[in-house]
Amino acid sequence: MAGRDQRERNENEERIRQLREAMYSRKLEPLIKEKPRRELELTRPPVGEEFLHEERGVQSGVVAPSRVRFMRALINWTLAAGVAFFVGAAGFFGYYFFIGGGSSTVSPGNIDISVSGPLQVSSGSPTELQVAVVNRNRTPLERADLVIKYPDGTRSPVDLSTALKDQRIPLGNIEPGGRRQGTVSAVFAGVEGDRGAIVIELEYRLENSSAIFVASTNYQIVFASSPLSLSVTANNETVSGQPVEFKINIASNAESAVKDALLSIATPFGFSMEYADPTPQKTKEGNLWVLGDIPPGGRKEITVRGALSGEQGDERVFRFTAGTRSDPKATAVSATLADYAHRITVSRPFLGLDVTLNKPIVGGSAVVSPGETVNVAIAYENNLSTEVNDAVIVARLSGIGIDGSTVQSTDGFYRSTDKTILWDKTTTRGALARLPAGAKGTLNFSFQMPQSDALASEQNPKLSLSVHAAGRRISENNVPETLQSTATQDIRLASDVQLIAQGLYYANPFGSTGPLPPKAEQETTYALVFSITNTTNRIKDAEMRAILPPYVRWVGIYSPSNEKIVFNQADSSVTWKVGAVEPGVGVDGASPKQAAIAIGFTPSTSQIGQQPVLIRDVRLTGTDEATGAPITRTSDDVTTNIQGDPGFSPNSANVVR
Repeated sequence: MAGRDQRERNENEERIRQLREAMYSRKLEPLIKEKPRRELELTRPPVGEEFLHEERGVQSGVVAPSRVRFMRALINWTLAAGVAFFVGAAGFFGYYFFIGGGSSTVSPGNIDISVSGPLQVSSGSPTELQVAVVNRNRTPLERADLVIKYPDGTRSPVDLSTALKDQRIPLGNIEPGGRRQGTVSAVFAGVEGDRGAIVIELEYRLENSSAIFVASTNYQIVFASSPLSLSVTANNETVSGQPVEFKINIASNAESAVKDALLSIATPFGFSMEYADPTPQKTKEGNLWVLGDIPPGGRKEITVRGALSGEQGDERVFRFTAGTRSDPKATAVSATLADYAHRITVSRPFLGLDVTLNKPIVGGSAVVSPGETVNVAIAYENNLSTEVNDAVIVARLSGIGIDGSTVQSTDGFYRSTDKTILWDKTTTRGALARLPAGAKGTLNFSFQMPQSDALASEQNPKLSLSVHAAGRRISENNVPETLQSTATQDIRLASDVQLIAQGLYYANPFGSTGPLPPKAEQETTYALVFSITNTTNRIKDAEMRAILPPYVRWVGIYSPSNEKIVFNQADSSVTWKVGAVEPGVGVDGASPKQAAIAIGFTPSTSQIGQQPVLIRDVRLTGTDEATGAPITRTSDDVTTNIQGDPGFSPNSANVVR
């Protein structure tokens, strides 16, 4: 390498020597032509004098190779491109934000959508929400629309038959800092405890733009109550292949009618429906009952009977769903308002048990009045083909408290520690020691229901009587097996309703006229006051009816004026459509339900010395809502002997001349 460099230097020096010889050689003088002279000018040489001295040779290793020069060039171009892009981007954004459309910044985050209203809503009742929109941007929002999206099952408060899925409210243009607010109303539907989400969106446009922008928020609600309540009465245990009955009650808790209500029942495997009232529609989801419109306080009842088969210990689940549908042609519940799951265990009892009472059965429950004595008979039968040994039968009363001293049984023992009546081989003189196949028998006991004053604080009181049997049999493998059996009976306590009719002269709220004691052929006016008291259960469809004698005149005045009291002149009957009588009315210091009418009494001379009847056949009818049993109460006839009227004396009761 060093030798090649030396040769190159020698060759360069040789060329320089030859060039010098040629410049100073006389052989070239004839060839040089004379040129015109120019004036000399003082000019600074472009290169310094130091350039004239001889430079030392530079080593070839100091010069960068071609590959390094390429990388340097690539880096320089990259840096130049980056600087150009940065300058261009800065120019674009500067133009956009200070001159172009970006100078009017609009952000959804600068749009406030606030919603105020109840966090808990009553399902089926109209609910109002206050919605406010504030534009905090520096640019107006054009053609703004407020869009409200409601949860499933929402109805219009104007027409409950119309589903309300969403609502669009035009707000127009909203200036910077502008505020728009208003009220929206809807009827929400859902199961108590469930949650619903309301989506509120603001759609708007910007100036010189056709694009639609959206700002949104959510509002959560919790259903405090359901417009429909669903209750199912059925056994929790049954024998395989034996009839099973369901009593389904759907009641409206809403302030307005529930439109197009439905009930759907999904039955488990092994259940065969044999009877239903009313008859359902068969759908792929199960059985569907179209209940129609249910008014406020209205009820619908459905009875279903069938047979459930299965192995001992199997559990079957029946699912009941009540609600509405969005389309009249739909065959399923779209908005669930109430649901219930009822579980039944399949068993095969070794002892058939049957419980009977000396009281009427209404709706599957025995109805008993306060203070009455209840006689219970328990019939048993060995259903097995083998003998049962050491049978034990226990009856347990649960619910309202029973005075243990009233429990009586000739062949059983009342155990007050756990309020049970026990029968075994010791109490029955060995009757339950051995029960051959098909053996039968009856056990009896009685008890007294509590009095009305002991039930003043109870609402819809009831008593459950459960009977359990146990015993042993020898299996085919000579192994003792323990067997069990169960039977139940509900006992509901009828409400203690009282009706009292009272005549008033001195305390007449309408003001009395005429003589007292009443005189023959002269009219004396009285007030007749009817008072109703009720203890434990709600009474529905109550109505009072009474008859005025021919010598008593209907004045046409009654109080309170909002009560429905009608006089029928054809049969001289007075009818007071009482309606519902709530529990606790007239009990423990509460005011009774009362109504008063004004009458005029004109006695005849034939009634002198008598105490004529002012109103007779006073009768109250209705239905005990808890028991389903009809009630009838009567009051004594009201005569001119109006004892209880302040200031009245028995001497003023007889008609005088």
